[in-house]
Amino acid sequence: MGSVHDHTHADEGGNANALGLALLLTGGFMIVEFVGGWIAGSLALMADAGHMLTDTASLGIAWYAAHVARTRPPDRLRSYGYHRVQIVAALVNGVSFVFIVGWIFYEALHRLMAPVAIQGATMTTIAVLGLLVNLAAFAILHRGHRHDLNVQGALLHVLGDLLGSVAAIVAGMVILATGWTPIDPILSVLVALLILRSASRLVRQSVHILLEGTPEHLDAEAIRQALVEEIPGVRDVHHIHIWSLTPDRPLVTLHVDVMSDAECSRVLREVKRLLSRRFDLVHSTVQVEPDGCVDDIG
Repeated sequence: MGSVHDHTHADEGGNANALGLALLLTGGFMIVEFVGGWIAGSLALMADAGHMLTDTASLGIAWYAAHVARTRPPDRLRSYGYHRVQIVAALVNGVSFVFIVGWIFYEALHRLMAPVAIQGATMTTIAVLGLLVNLAAFAILHRGHRHDLNVQGALLHVLGDLLGSVAAIVAGMVILATGWTPIDPILSVLVALLILRSASRLVRQSVHILLEGTPEHLDAEAIRQALVEEIPGVRDVHHIHIWSLTPDRPLVTLHVDVMSDAECSRVLREVKRLLSRRFDLVHSTVQVEPDGCVDDIG
């Protein structure tokens, strides 16, 4: 006994326009910032452009996921749809970000050993513009992030970019005031550490989902205990398997052992209602067993 769901969520397309606009803002200015950093000789600006690349990739993944989910529903070959596309892309991006961090570390060490001239005024101006762009992207995404974990993740990347822009502004002002150029590679390393932190989290979460790991906020024993204690007629719950298509799409399958006089249809409805309301498991497959677990029969 169970139920069949269409795993395409209508709200996936609701934030597509906001994600697309934030993507254009962040991606467009990323190019401007890198070119400006190259002209000004500022590694901090180029490092922040590298950080904006991680954000652009994150926004691109989020936008593409919403687009695919809206235009490509489940089919014969992929009954769950195409939600996992964003997870695979996130893993690839996360690994590539590690190489970006390595390049920034190498260039920072080179700049500390052989300082170069930096145009502090150009650097500061571009960094201020970058801060304004990040503030605009933040405002666009903030309107919907409470209702979409995908957008919420992208919003966290933009917040990291705000820190990168602030670091570049500080470096530019220090250079203008004192002429001390080592501040540029030093702050670029701090920005690189932001990238590494985001990339490591991205890789870890992607691998966990692709390995069908249990979402961190869900506990199988807590689910079993709630069902047994709160639903009349439930004797035991076993074979609980919890995984997720994407971070905001957890799924569960489980077997419910019921008493011989229990009304199976009522138990099924109450189990699914509790899973949805208490644990936010709206996609559940429940096997109600009035005569014991059939999987355990020789």
